[in-house]
Amino acid sequence: MKRLRTYLVTGLLVWVPLGITVFLVKFMVDFMDKTLLWLPSDFRPDAVLGFHIPGLGIVLAVSVLLLTGVLAANFLGRKLVNLWESTLQRIPLVRSVYSAAKSFAEVVLTNNTDSFKQVMLIEYPRKGLFSLCFQTSTQLGEIQSRTGEEVVCVFVPTTPNPTSGVMILVPKKDVIILDMEIEEAVKMVVSLGVVVPTWPKLASGEPDKTQPPTVENKPSTPAVAKDWPQP
Repeated sequence: MKRLRTYLVTGLLVWVPLGITVFLVKFMVDFMDKTLLWLPSDFRPDAVLGFHIPGLGIVLAVSVLLLTGVLAANFLGRKLVNLWESTLQRIPLVRSVYSAAKSFAEVVLTNNTDSFKQVMLIEYPRKGLFSLCFQTSTQLGEIQSRTGEEVVCVFVPTTPNPTSGVMILVPKKDVIILDMEIEEAVKMVVSLGVVVPTWPKLASGEPDKTQPPTVENKPSTPAVAKDWPQP
């Protein structure tokens, strides 16, 4: 019975990942094939060729994205995009939704900011418990000024759905910066912590020098009178 159980688990380890992969790929292909409905019925590949070829929707979607990017990258395209955005900015409800969506897309899809480029640990939901989080912003303006210290805005994802979570403002001195890549952290969150990325320093036996010194090793610097705020 023990050997049969081993064979059964081994078979599941082969077929479950394969089945999930096939299901997700098929879902993506079928979803993207719906973009073919944009074309007039007489010009759709099914009508022209006489049979259906899965995946042509992906080709159409990628072609539309590339063409849009080429047009928006030149002078005339930028003028049209600015005109389109200025029109949307005049519509009350659409203005708020479009501005938020555009800001989010610029943060996630471009490399112009430090957002979602760093994985961190913070003590959450209480002291002594740690949660993975992603840095979203460091320039916090009024918030940083009113708190009186350097603050980092982080996103703590929920598991197994990392698209939801909470936004927390944490003092920079209270965060632990990890060597973990964003993709590795997302895998860990989605897998409920089962998939733990390998830390190269731990595998090589190299001591970790990135952490702050312990209380016993911290140099003692007694405060003097000039260090205290004057009335």
